[in-house]
Amino acid sequence: MNQKEARRVYVMEQVVQGQLTVSQAASLLSLSERQIKRLKKGVKEEGISFLAHKNRQRKPKHAIPEETRQKVVTLAQSDYKGASCSHMAELLDTYQQISISPRSIRRILNMAGILNGHSRKAPRRRRRRERMPKEGILAQIDASPFAWLEDRGPKMSLHGAVDDATGKILGLHFEYQECLNGYLNVLMQMAQNDTLTQRVYSDLHAIFFSPKKDKLSIEEELAGKKVALTQFGRVLEELGMVHIPSYSPQAKGRVERFWGTLQHRLVIEMRIAGISTLEEANAFLPAFIDNFNRRFAVEPADPEPAYLSSPKNVECIICLKEKRQASNGSTISYHGKTYRLRKKDGSIALLRPRSQVLVLTHLDGSLSALYEGNRLSLEVFAAAPPRAQNVKEKPKHNASKPTSCHPWRKKFLPPPMATEADIYCRERYLKKNSKF
Repeated sequence: MNQKEARRVYVMEQVVQGQLTVSQAASLLSLSERQIKRLKKGVKEEGISFLAHKNRQRKPKHAIPEETRQKVVTLAQSDYKGASCSHMAELLDTYQQISISPRSIRRILNMAGILNGHSRKAPRRRRRRERMPKEGILAQIDASPFAWLEDRGPKMSLHGAVDDATGKILGLHFEYQECLNGYLNVLMQMAQNDTLTQRVYSDLHAIFFSPKKDKLSIEEELAGKKVALTQFGRVLEELGMVHIPSYSPQAKGRVERFWGTLQHRLVIEMRIAGISTLEEANAFLPAFIDNFNRRFAVEPADPEPAYLSSPKNVECIICLKEKRQASNGSTISYHGKTYRLRKKDGSIALLRPRSQVLVLTHLDGSLSALYEGNRLSLEVFAAAPPRAQNVKEKPKHNASKPTSCHPWRKKFLPPPMATEADIYCRERYLKKNSKF
């Protein structure tokens, strides 16, 4: 019994005993006289228990069933472990067809003694940069090494790009390590979806910016470049995208916070889907991206998008390009193999000696070449092995010992013209070769 109910019991007892009037009781309890008369009649007929609310110890009609509560607790400790209450509400609605609010889930978990790390966040002081006004002006790119498959598979790095204006995922790709191939696959997704942004914001990783600032070709110096471009920088330049460096993680905080969200949501959803390999994880990403963008993307200030148009020959831009020099036999050497170039009609292309050929390594591992603006295919050229030559071996020279009648064996008599130095050298020689 709370204080309000105890006060009502005391006042009504006084009214029944005639020590208080109905108007006085109505004033003390802030009720109408009609209600006081109704309560007085009920206390006389049923006793003081009439003052208790009739719904006491009765479950409301909209109460969550006990079976549902137990299911929420069980899933929070198994498949949905580590998920926030909002994420858990989405998963329950998607996979178990249970519609329940995040606040109710938090209340159920608190009653079961299960702590949720997402319930409370410490207040932070920071100065946030305004989002870009249009979708497609700026994309933040980065990679996150993490145990995305938990104990079901190897540790991987997730490469991704996020639009600054809306927070949409523009591309995601898994690799075992942070590498150029992962970022090129993200760019290819952006190109295929017509979401190439005008600018790209990244950290100072060697994949993005070359540490060898002094090694420039003559063409690059004549073009006014001061820093040698990496393969990624060359791709951005050919796509017409501006590359902006970030000098601290806080500067690109949008993509950094994005990894924190994915490390909770994506891990749980791949756990539910039973994914355990890199190939399965990459195949799962397109559907996840659509759901994520539908759930979390915000509206930009200006609804008109500012994406760049994707070029037609994008596979010849988003790839690795390496220069090779043609030999006198119209062949090139690449990674220890000799190749010759074939045109589209199947004929062999004739190359000027010492002319330049660009070898393209595409994302699927295939090779092609660019020569004088034409795209050609590569074919491994195996030259005939040289004919074996019959070379006669020279007879070995067997040194023979001089005979006993050999002049060297005889006692040396100095000629009349021999000097003392000649005599000294001869005696020293005979002493050294006394075994003869």
